[in-house]
Amino acid sequence: MINPNPLLRLHALGQRIWLDNLSRTLLQEGALKKLVAEDRIAGVTSNPTIFFRAISESPYYREELQKLKSDPALTAEQRYETLAVADIQAACDLLLPLHKASKGEDGYVSLEVSPALAHDAEGTLAAGLRLKAAVARDNLLIKVPATAAGLGAIEELVAHGCSVNVTLMFSLRHVRDVAQAYVRGISRLVEAGGDAGKVKSVASLFLSRVDTLIDKRLEAIGGEALALRGHSAVALAKLSYQDYRATFSEAFTALAKRGARPQAMLWASTGTKNPAYNDVLYIESLIGPQTINTVPDATLAAFREHGKAEPTLEANIDAAHQQFAALQDFGIDMDAAGQELQVEGLKQFEDSFRQLLALTA
Repeated sequence: MINPNPLLRLHALGQRIWLDNLSRTLLQEGALKKLVAEDRIAGVTSNPTIFFRAISESPYYREELQKLKSDPALTAEQRYETLAVADIQAACDLLLPLHKASKGEDGYVSLEVSPALAHDAEGTLAAGLRLKAAVARDNLLIKVPATAAGLGAIEELVAHGCSVNVTLMFSLRHVRDVAQAYVRGISRLVEAGGDAGKVKSVASLFLSRVDTLIDKRLEAIGGEALALRGHSAVALAKLSYQDYRATFSEAFTALAKRGARPQAMLWASTGTKNPAYNDVLYIESLIGPQTINTVPDATLAAFREHGKAEPTLEANIDAAHQQFAALQDFGIDMDAAGQELQVEGLKQFEDSFRQLLALTA
């Protein structure tokens, strides 16, 4: 007897799986189409690191890149955007039937603004609107980091009717601030008579990096603190989901009646970095309705092969609170750690973006 694909059961439990990868190899050799058909992949995310890997490794960019480089009027960033926009458009087109069939709930592809704009709200707004116009697809999400400037840009983009994927979130404070930025933006759009039903937003909470940092601090403390290792990220996600439900329940009802969609929680950085932990830890522990899990290829394959799909997201909430309380007792400030991780994550994306532009220079 063939074991059923556990990825398919996630749909019945209200969760969608997105692929944390994009390249012309995936598009042109049919791998992404197969994942959508067989595993019900419902979206795709990209970032500077993903595009650097794609352009540097896939042969399908070489001819076009050489042509772009022969035009001295183009900057390195314009060459990169030409390549990336074409990939995003192709992925959007592949997922368009799903987008239409789900009435705009599924089938999205994310494109990130330049990390160099992370502290420039006006620059992020301009870039987001420019990229939206360039891709010209209803199932595009403009990806914006949850920095202080990013929060302002998120509100403005949503108020302009732009769908947004908020990235680089690592704390409950980030989750709360981002939710409020989205509510402000969608409220303004509704009041201005815009079509709120065409706006989708997801809030991407990064997980494995949280455990990596907090585990190091617990190991430095030693003793009883060691028992807390490997539980901080899941606790963070569970408590974030409780916040999400509180924000988008009764208080959002009036906006929902006018067509607004609640912002969805998305679990990101879900490839387990510590080999001592379950390789599908950040999928199995966080399965629940109105959520998205964006996974790298290896984690997707692992869950397909041996994952267990059961509703877990709202189980053991008391344990999540206890984890946070214990961390606080040991002097670990999760909001401060989240801010540190955001700064580190942004630097990693900036480094990848610089490497990316070196490829296209």
